Amino acid sequence: MQVRKAVITAAGPRQNRLPLQQLVSRHGDDKTALQLIVEETLAAGVEEICVVIKPGDQAAYELASGEHLGSLHFVQQPKSLGYADAIYRAKDFTGNDAFLHLVGDHLYLSQTDVACAKQLIDVAGDCECSVSAVQATRENKLPYFGIVSGTHVAQRKGLYTVDRVVEKPTPTFAEQELVTAGLRSGHYLGFFGMHVLTADIMPAIEQVLHTDLAILPTLSDALEVLRTKHQYCAFEVQGTRHNLGIRYGLLIAQLAIGLSGRDRDLILTEMVDLLAKDIGAGAGQ
Repeated sequence: MQVRKAVITAAGPRQNRLPLQQLVSRHGDDKTALQLIVEETLAAGVEEICVVIKPGDQAAYELASGEHLGSLHFVQQPKSLGYADAIYRAKDFTGNDAFLHLVGDHLYLSQTDVACAKQLIDVAGDCECSVSAVQATRENKLPYFGIVSGTHVAQRKGLYTVDRVVEKPTPTFAEQELVTAGLRSGHYLGFFGMHVLTADIMPAIEQVLHTDLAILPTLSDALEVLRTKHQYCAFEVQGTRHNLGIRYGLLIAQLAIGLSGRDRDLILTEMVDLLAKDIGAGAGQ
C-alpha cells in the first residue's frame, strides 16, 4: 500500500491560527508550524498535500507555507461542523487512495533517524489497513485526545489491533473500558495526531455525519465505525507529539524542538540562568 497523499486539518475555530505561528527549527532556522508539519509529511515520501482551512485563511497559509507552496492544495470547510466533516472535505482529493492525515495543531519529534510519519506509513504498508499512531498517555491528558484500547499483535512491538475508540473519555470510563494490557497503570493509548487512512474511512465518516449525535462528529467516531467493518490497527510511534493548542503549548513545543537540536547547550544555559535569577529574586523577598 503506497501513501503519496496527505491531508492536514487546520480549520478548527481554536486551531486555525496555530499552524501560522513562527518557531525555530532544530537546525536553527525560522519556520512556521505549517512548514514543520509539511516537512514531516514530505520526509515520509508524500508528494501531494491537501490543507483543510477556514474561509478567508488561504492567503495567510500560502505565505506561511514558504518554499513548500507548490506541494499544497487548499480546501475550505465552509462551516465549523467538526473534525470528521473537515476530513470529509478532502474526499475528492484523496479519491480511492490511502492517505496520511495529520492535525494542524501538533508538532512531532522522532526519537530515531526516521520521521514519525515515515514510521507510521511503513507499518501501514505492512498491515495493508488503516493505522493510527498512538502514544502512552497519562490519565490527566485524557481531555485532549482520542483514546483506543487494543490487543497486542504477537511479535510486533508497539502494534495493536484496535478494540475500541472513544473521543476524550472520562478517567472513570477509561479505567473501566479502555485499559490496554502491558501499559503502566493510569496510562492509555492516546492518539498521536497522525493516521494512515484507507479510502474506507470516507464511508465511515459519511455514516457518522448522518447520525444524530449530541456533539459534532469526530474522527474517533468514524474510526469506531471503521473498526467494526475493516481491519484497523494502532502503532506506538517512537517519538513525541506536542499539542500547540494547550496552555503553553507553543512554548513547550519550542523547548522540545530546541533541546533536540543544535542549540541545546545554549538553551540549557539560558534556562539555568533564568532559574537562578528566579531563585535569587525569591530569596530576596
